[in-house]
Amino acid sequence: MSTDHLHPLSKAIRIRAAKTLQQEHSTPLYLTSSFTFDEAEAMRAAFADETEANIYSRFSNPTVDEFIAKMCALENADAGFATSSGMSAVFSSMFALLQQGDHLICCSSVFGSTFTVVTKYLPKYGITCTLVPANDNAAWEAAVQPNTKMVYLETPTNPQLEILDLEWVGQFCKKHNLIFNVDNCFATPLLQRPTDFGADLVVHSATKWIDGQGRVMGGVIVGREDLIKEIYLFCRNTGPSLSPFNAWVLSKSLETLDVRMQRHCENALQVAEALQSHPQVSWVKYPFLPSHPQYEIAKKQMAAGGGVLCFEIKGGLDAGRKFLDNLEMLSVTANLGDSRSIASHPASTTHSKLTDDQRAAVGITPGLIRISTGLEKVDDIIADISQALEKSAL
Repeated sequence: MSTDHLHPLSKAIRIRAAKTLQQEHSTPLYLTSSFTFDEAEAMRAAFADETEANIYSRFSNPTVDEFIAKMCALENADAGFATSSGMSAVFSSMFALLQQGDHLICCSSVFGSTFTVVTKYLPKYGITCTLVPANDNAAWEAAVQPNTKMVYLETPTNPQLEILDLEWVGQFCKKHNLIFNVDNCFATPLLQRPTDFGADLVVHSATKWIDGQGRVMGGVIVGREDLIKEIYLFCRNTGPSLSPFNAWVLSKSLETLDVRMQRHCENALQVAEALQSHPQVSWVKYPFLPSHPQYEIAKKQMAAGGGVLCFEIKGGLDAGRKFLDNLEMLSVTANLGDSRSIASHPASTTHSKLTDDQRAAVGITPGLIRISTGLEKVDDIIADISQALEKSAL
């Protein structure tokens, strides 16, 4: 059955690998490292890229292809490639397209490992990077150089939840003929589609909301077909491919992403609203709170505020650690996007290897707490956070 006429949410449920002779309802797992050929000519044609026959699961696999097709439908993208983790997607989206002498403009508010890639590893290959504040348009314009090739950003950013105006950045990239590369992990394609604003590439850590239960790791890059072709050739030879098993889990998870994200967003907004008046909290940041600095931009480009909020606990670094130690229900882990609510303290974990100045530059304050709201009853989430906040003040 053709799915071309279906809504993207329906496509995420109905796109599937071709049925076998068994007529199975759920797509089977293609747990194989290689694929066979009936004759030498068919194998030759496959290696010559004259056919789309599967050769080796590092290149392509029916289960992985199903996941990619669903993500392309959700993100309104031409093509894609699935990777072993979110960071392999971030890395590959840059290294496949940049070369010695190129320049990257990157938002200064990015995930800790992404920050390390662009500041530590890109320079080793002769690729320079300029970090710019999220919403300083003049700084973005000033960062453009004759050799600038790509813009990379997250929105909402991790973990500060800054919102970048995708429409403005899309126009900026078109004006300067730059590849527009967006990490859409926090919003998911259910809350925003960067391609609608001119993004050329969209990357995801599928480990997060797409899986939704903290089971497997995975990443995906979707976007313009010509760019994905270069990324595919890079990944085909360097090997950061997604395993068929993980792809099967992620593909099945996409079938419930819409209903899950609705609950995540509802819970996150209620938790954020409840924390605004807590005496142990200096400030709360959530995209759909009117107090958020980019609230109007968030409302313009996002369908809902997402499942993550952050706040500043009074007492700084020590209070942040005490808060984590006193949680009873929330999980203390570096992950997010789980059915179970999670709390983390970036200054002592994900961003601990940065200097004080580097943390300050990217908005990581000593008492910053990130909450990934799960699917539990929201009253239980609020109660656990509240009691941990009270104990952290003692």
